[in-house]
Amino acid sequence: MLIKLFASKTPTAIARSVPSFRFLHATPQVLAKLNVEGLAERVNLEGQNVLMRVDLNVPLSKEDDVTVTDDTRLRAIVPTTKFLLNKGANVILCSHFGRPKGEIIEKGKNGRLNPVVEPLKALLGVDVQKVNDCMGEEVEKAAQALTKSQVLLLENTRFHKGETKNDPILSAGLGKLADFFVMDAFGTAHRAHSSTEGVTHHMKLSAAGFLLDKELKYLKGAVDNPVRPLAAIVGGAKVSTKIPVIESLIKKCDVVLLGGGMIFTFYRALGYKTGASIVEEDMIELAGKLMDQAKEAGVKLILPTDVILADKFAADANVRTAKVTDIDEGWMGLDIGPETMDAFSKEIEQCNTLVFNGPMGVFEMAPFAKGTFAVAESLAKATARGATTIVGGGDAVAAVNQAGFGDKVSHISTGGGASLELLEGKVLPGVAALTEV
Repeated sequence: MLIKLFASKTPTAIARSVPSFRFLHATPQVLAKLNVEGLAERVNLEGQNVLMRVDLNVPLSKEDDVTVTDDTRLRAIVPTTKFLLNKGANVILCSHFGRPKGEIIEKGKNGRLNPVVEPLKALLGVDVQKVNDCMGEEVEKAAQALTKSQVLLLENTRFHKGETKNDPILSAGLGKLADFFVMDAFGTAHRAHSSTEGVTHHMKLSAAGFLLDKELKYLKGAVDNPVRPLAAIVGGAKVSTKIPVIESLIKKCDVVLLGGGMIFTFYRALGYKTGASIVEEDMIELAGKLMDQAKEAGVKLILPTDVILADKFAADANVRTAKVTDIDEGWMGLDIGPETMDAFSKEIEQCNTLVFNGPMGVFEMAPFAKGTFAVAESLAKATARGATTIVGGGDAVAAVNQAGFGDKVSHISTGGGASLELLEGKVLPGVAALTEV
């Protein structure tokens, strides 16, 4: 048996009330914002400048600090960019790159955006001009010189200290480059920065790009108006980083499956010994309260019943499986056990909407990756039968891709912090600032 806080409604009972068809509802909050297609309907974009906030934070080769090693984020901006170019608009691309903290760095992850120019040319099939700043007289001249269906790439916005402080001067400087704004960087939508929120106050209309629109529809739609039963699989090392999202999901889900290092704080709240496993002592009481909240809400909060133990935090550690009530001193839990994998799989089979946030174990080390990969495989099977499956959070995304199931789930979110805040029910400044419809 799994460790459960039983709900008043069983998954079986819920399933009977679920219609046979499955679809994703767009919530009122999603529908209330103008998207790029709506922008094109309202305005003749031919010859118009459109400032487009994107996320060009791509990894670079450690050997030369120049070669892009994964162009996923570059490919993600192509649909919106090409849509605007096909409408005759000039697209001015705007992004930060790393964390230069107001310094001008010539090369590397926190440096200039030069490494993405050639890859973008290849992906977009057009020339990409680049300027060495994102505001000022020279940048304004380059923007004014654009004619039709041209692309201009601005320099790293975080070369300006004011970017992360939503500096009105930088916001106004960006606003001089175009009359229209498209937000397509979901990963920064939870930040009120000059290039995500401040700039919208200097635009005639501000719209969501295809990437942002999709993120909102999946994440908000799935959690606010799901086809039930709705399950959340939440992992990660610490309870403290997931408290708001767990509290929010308890209010909305039928089932919450917990894994990762955080489970040991819950076990301590239940009075179990946890050996050398990671425990947040100051969160034990709160973990107990979360279990009580789930019980009161009639939600099944499910903890693993067995774990994979190691005698040290290393891939070559001695490993054994144990019940969660039988963890010896000196041993640490680094993954969920086979009994739990099977039980979680059965729970996933019964649900029609699933959100996966955070790995079940230390998946970067092969001996402790099986739990996370088993969940990823179960999500892929659920997707195949028609369920809506969403993977949000950087580590969960990396794990699902590593397991080979990245293309077998409904949606992989591009934003870590933004995904969490949306699931928590928070308003994202970069979305709130867009034009209402």
